[in-house]
Amino acid sequence: MIIEITPEFLEKEMARVGAHPVSFEIFERKAQIIPLKIFNVSSPTANIIKQEMLSLGGDAIVHKNVINCKVENSDIILLGTKKHYELLLQKLEKNNYFDLPRVFQELKEYLLKEKVKEISSPWGRIINFNRTLIMGIINVTPDSFYSGSRKMQIDEILKTAEDMIINGVDIIDIGGQSTRPGSEPVSLEEEISRVIPAIENIRRNYPDVLISVDTYYSQVAKLAVEKGADIVNDISAFRFDENLVKVVAELKVPYILMHMKGTPKDMQKNPYYEDVIREIIEFFEERIEYAEENGVDPEKIIIDPGIGFGKRYEDNLEIMARLKEFKSLKKPILIGASRKSFIGKALGDLPPEERLEGTLGITALCVLNDVDIIRVHDVKENKRVVKVLEEIKCIRSSLQ
Repeated sequence: MIIEITPEFLEKEMARVGAHPVSFEIFERKAQIIPLKIFNVSSPTANIIKQEMLSLGGDAIVHKNVINCKVENSDIILLGTKKHYELLLQKLEKNNYFDLPRVFQELKEYLLKEKVKEISSPWGRIINFNRTLIMGIINVTPDSFYSGSRKMQIDEILKTAEDMIINGVDIIDIGGQSTRPGSEPVSLEEEISRVIPAIENIRRNYPDVLISVDTYYSQVAKLAVEKGADIVNDISAFRFDENLVKVVAELKVPYILMHMKGTPKDMQKNPYYEDVIREIIEFFEERIEYAEENGVDPEKIIIDPGIGFGKRYEDNLEIMARLKEFKSLKKPILIGASRKSFIGKALGDLPPEERLEGTLGITALCVLNDVDIIRVHDVKENKRVVKVLEEIKCIRSSLQ
């Protein structure tokens, strides 16, 4: 009989075999191949790295014409364990020619950097990433794509917030304008009149709950934080209001940075990607660098791939299938897929009102891929999915 061991249970199985406990860490570093892709490396460098990996017992995938340098550059996919990469670093550190120093630095940073475990708001409230968090949506709008999220009156806003808190919400996200495909922006004054009273009243009645403000206006963000908001959730990644980055830096507020092509009005007009995952990650790297250059604490940035924002159906599916690749940035990840159109299409073109079960499937996928925050309309149902899966994940983590 032969069985393939689930990686998280390797240590338990080693103990059953009777291996010496001192050897557990050594074997774990050798147990799992971790494919790592490095972009745009010169052919001589690619040849050297491939030979070094082969000499260590690993391998590297390169362009077919690298061997005779008929191509100037190649991407590389490394195939090795943690042990292979540790040994590769030792070899690369001694080489200062071609672009080996760049590869060494990128690999070193990737292997050594860790995602933050928690982020504090300007008010001292803590966002703890020890499990998948539920962000509940309250849209103070008359035209959001899902009618169940529209709450215009203070009494219904407070009742919705109360229900969310009773059902275990971790963050309440307040937005004052619809960003559905084709939507027109509302004025700054209109957004302030919608969002700020909602935040004031929720904070007054529920002093401990984390509140996120969904805005790209710097003035809305500033007022919202002053009234008790803990997080700025910006679909524009600092691109629609040049002052927002200054506000986020000054207030030292956690910031959700989202990927989007175009604007909500035109984002679904023939969006196209050659390599959707690479392009989104490159966008994040550029925007994170911009934020850091302007004084934003990079340890307070959360990334959101922007499901449905300038994405085709197949792009949304690929993002969901490759969630773990976004972990390469070592940032907390938020996914906002609740009741969106790609779920409706996958279910046979169902309307938003009939997409709950599909949303719960996406939530389960997110939890199993260790997504840090899921943004949802239906807190109770999504929370129950999360709780069951977190119990199962606790069994895995207890063995590590």
